[in-house]
Amino acid sequence: MITVEELIKEVDEINSYKRYGKVKRVIGLMIESKGPESSIGDVCNIIISKKKKKIVQAEVVGFRDDHVILMPFTDIQEIGPGCMVEATNNSLEVRIGEELRGMVLDALGNPLDDDINLPHGLKKFATDQAPPNPMSRPSITEELEVGVKVIDGLLTVGKGQRVGIFAGSGVGKSTLLGMIARNSKADINVIALIGERGREVMDFLERDLGPEGLKRSIVVVATSDQPALMRIKGAYTATAISEFFRNQGYNVMLMMDSVTRVAMAQREVGLAVGEPPTTKGYTPSVFSMLPKLLERTGTNKYGSITAFYTVLVDGDDMNEPIADTVRGILDGHFVLDRELANKGQYPAINVLKSVSRVMNNIVERDHKQAAELLREKLSKYYQAEDLINIGAYKRGSSIEIDDAITAFPSIIQFLKQEVENKWQFSETKKELINLMK
Repeated sequence: MITVEELIKEVDEINSYKRYGKVKRVIGLMIESKGPESSIGDVCNIIISKKKKKIVQAEVVGFRDDHVILMPFTDIQEIGPGCMVEATNNSLEVRIGEELRGMVLDALGNPLDDDINLPHGLKKFATDQAPPNPMSRPSITEELEVGVKVIDGLLTVGKGQRVGIFAGSGVGKSTLLGMIARNSKADINVIALIGERGREVMDFLERDLGPEGLKRSIVVVATSDQPALMRIKGAYTATAISEFFRNQGYNVMLMMDSVTRVAMAQREVGLAVGEPPTTKGYTPSVFSMLPKLLERTGTNKYGSITAFYTVLVDGDDMNEPIADTVRGILDGHFVLDRELANKGQYPAINVLKSVSRVMNNIVERDHKQAAELLREKLSKYYQAEDLINIGAYKRGSSIEIDDAITAFPSIIQFLKQEVENKWQFSETKKELINLMK
């Protein structure tokens, strides 16, 4: 229920003085207008038809001489020279509240289903926020149960940690995200599907997330056919929703699939406004945008946002520019290995190439020792795997390798997990310690 004070505040925020400009030309994704007076990041309304009250929203992304450069949120087919451009003098805001649980939204925070309206009583929140002050970030001291054995046991995640999931296409990123969303102990999930194929959205909601997962989640979708700015705003909107609930004291889980497509969208915008292409065609603004976006999650004095960001690696190249940049910003990375997936090991997390940078600070000593011992045995086995497979290794040559060969089938069984199964953190820890004994 909206209070009188909130209504008065909304009336006070209405700008009674409006500024207008005119569209001069449209080139590709870019719209140039003469005026209105505005700033970078402001939302403007391009009026296509006054009679039908049809408008296209666009954002100010730059200036050229005395012209304003705008990027539209939607299609621009009907925009032509002379269309009026109205300045709102505000950046993009979305309405957020508890009532959004179980809803699927577009990048502007509106319901994706045309038959559903936003509930009443939601609060406005700007999508572009500053990261928390480093001095106000509490340390990560508590583990977060995600219900996936290989993660809880060997790559334990803490409340407020930010993790990258690195993989090529078709290795099981979406399936892993769905498992985490259904099984985690977070208070609320915020899931951003950025640059996905339209067909995959319903597949993810029905098959990977499921009705139980959707009930405790808010999903933000910006498909690959939408303009570049909408894909960028999808990431910002999902992060803003997470920040809103964090400020209410919640332990939030944010999942973004994928950061690579956000970076590609920013590259499109950068090239359109005249930025020079640098590493692999990515513009400088991409590498300044990524830390600003990724640093917004984590802990603050009210609550925490535990974030999982998927990163597409071209040809499974972990050193490509976006993967390398994101890995340097986040607090850990999980590498999904195509070879393991081909062998039928799901989730296909390569334990030896993955790391959780906060695990040693949040788990007990016996858990830590068991995880280190499993890694050691797995490493010893893979070092001698070629010799073992061709029959060149003889038992008794190395006690360590003999132990690794004996333990290997049990280790692989521990690392595997059916999609519909959920493991309690205490059960995972107990099985890991018993396995290493």
